[in-house]
Amino acid sequence: MRDPRIQQLAANLAGYSVDVQPGEHVLIEMIGPERELLKALVEEVAKRGGYPHVEIEDRTVTRELLRHAEPEMVETWAAYELDRMKRMQGYIGIRSGENVNELSDVPKDKMALYDSVHRHPIHLEQRVKHTKWVVLRYPNASMAQLSGRSTEAFEDFYFDVCNLDYAKMDKAMDPLHALMKRTDKVRIVGPGTDLSFSIKGIGAKKCSGARNIPDGEVYSCPIRDSVNGTIAYNTPSVYNGFAYENITFSFENGKIVKASANDGERINALLDTDEGARYIGEFSLGFNPYILHPMKDTLFDEKIAGSLHFTPGQAYEDCDNGNRSAIHWDLVLIQRPEYGGGEIYFDDVLIRKDGLFVLPELQGLNPDNLK
Repeated sequence: MRDPRIQQLAANLAGYSVDVQPGEHVLIEMIGPERELLKALVEEVAKRGGYPHVEIEDRTVTRELLRHAEPEMVETWAAYELDRMKRMQGYIGIRSGENVNELSDVPKDKMALYDSVHRHPIHLEQRVKHTKWVVLRYPNASMAQLSGRSTEAFEDFYFDVCNLDYAKMDKAMDPLHALMKRTDKVRIVGPGTDLSFSIKGIGAKKCSGARNIPDGEVYSCPIRDSVNGTIAYNTPSVYNGFAYENITFSFENGKIVKASANDGERINALLDTDEGARYIGEFSLGFNPYILHPMKDTLFDEKIAGSLHFTPGQAYEDCDNGNRSAIHWDLVLIQRPEYGGGEIYFDDVLIRKDGLFVLPELQGLNPDNLK
């Protein structure tokens, strides 16, 4: 018998997140062995009159493909997947692989080829801009281990997070969304961090379950050359299979001029992927009340209550500073007291301290008011 929480999640994804309409084609892409949610999604898309399409990926096979990748092969691979994506009106991406480091030993030049020729045009350009889409993780023993929980406890946590009342959260976001749209100067202060930039005229976007599950953020983007100062991230991040830690960036006129981490050579090579990789494409505040600690999974970590992320690479079209890159890397700084605290100022007014919003109109986004 299927866990009713799975059926509820599938209904939320098809009905709320992607809002499947009769006659729409929806690609359901599964990375990993999970099948019950996949089958439930096929049912829910069909129930709403849509046409479900399924792609199943095994990351161990993808690793082997990438290790032997050549430009002509990757270009052909990208061409047929791009053609398929252009035929879709909706996309649901589920990631449940057992090993987050599966691609860690793929040569750097092969990963750079994949990012620029395959991943960028299909997902950042076609899917993000031209489909109704949502991306989520699915719980397994590997994720439970990363979060420091038993598998059963992690599954309970997962469904609390993913079946949250996102419509309630959406309404609570309105004051922050309005404030970010009229803000010019932003300053972020914390241990090892003193960073200033402008978001004037860029706009803001609410994220309340329509694109990511779990969700819980409002994002904008710095004016490309306005970023100055230093930021010290306190959350590990896995990118292309490698776990980066203790990341620090120093900026001058928008550009990352100094970068350090547990592998300085590797992180600088990643930032040299193209010109845009050393500029910022997103600034966001996270506030999911059930996500409190990092687990090396971006879709969860970027929504941590009391966090922010400051993202090297590609800017989103709906909050666009013109930055273009094959990279979009959400790096997270948690500002709750147990992670060192910190403050965020909008136009010299304190709006959040030690992870809690202090302005009365924003306090609906604090954890006790969202659960």
